[in-house]
Amino acid sequence: MYQEKIINPPSGYLTFALSIALLGASIFCFVSEIFLWGGVLLAIDVFLIFPGFLIINPNQSMVLTLFGKYLGTVKADGFFWVNPLTAKRRISLKANNLNGQQLKVNDKLGNPIEIAAVVVWKVNETAKAVFSVENYMQYVNIQSEAAVRHLANIFPYDHAEGEETSITLKDGAEKVSELLENELNERLSRAGIEVLEARISHLAYAPEIASAMLQRQQATAVIAARKLIVEGAVGMVEMALEKLSQKGIVELDEERKAAMVSNLLVVLCGDRHVQPVVNTGTLYN
Repeated sequence: MYQEKIINPPSGYLTFALSIALLGASIFCFVSEIFLWGGVLLAIDVFLIFPGFLIINPNQSMVLTLFGKYLGTVKADGFFWVNPLTAKRRISLKANNLNGQQLKVNDKLGNPIEIAAVVVWKVNETAKAVFSVENYMQYVNIQSEAAVRHLANIFPYDHAEGEETSITLKDGAEKVSELLENELNERLSRAGIEVLEARISHLAYAPEIASAMLQRQQATAVIAARKLIVEGAVGMVEMALEKLSQKGIVELDEERKAAMVSNLLVVLCGDRHVQPVVNTGTLYN
């Protein structure tokens, strides 16, 4: 595997001045009807001087090869001159956004879900990006999709009933993003790619089970609310009986306590307004 080698070629301004001088000399020869020397000087300028000029913009690099051998990478921005026989390939060092397409996969529990991710990446080692893979941009797309699929398969979408999972795709966004970023860096290191950030951009149940899962979530919420209401109602009844007993307001036998508890629980736990009933008799008649 190729390792990146940074090179700093000489400035191109001196060579550019030489090129202008050769061009002027060739023109002078043609004007003086010295066509042989004019042709030689022009050929040297066109075929040996001009092809060697190199302009590198900020956040760009140029990978140089000579007859199939890797010479190095120029990362410094500026105007340079290199061997005119070298092959040049420009590689951008800017950050790129990959907005992954929505994938339909199964989570850890086998539920079909839709998931997509946004990946921010850049080329870190140009030699690996050029020589280790065929097309590093296509490589990033395919490996990112594979990493998202793998991530969706090892975590459930949400907590399953009766099971407490430490990490889920829905609630563990920060941890899931960290794991996705680490896996992508491991996969893309072969191509000299560094992942700066990776986050889940879309997460939902597949349409065929979305309605069923919505009903399940609603039922879970209702049960949790009812449980809280019952716990609160029991505490209030207990407190009421304790206060009545401490202050001696009324002496209640077991049957009256049971009736009072029943009435209070109906009032506190019911989801509708209760209608008061005035009892003018006793519980024993």
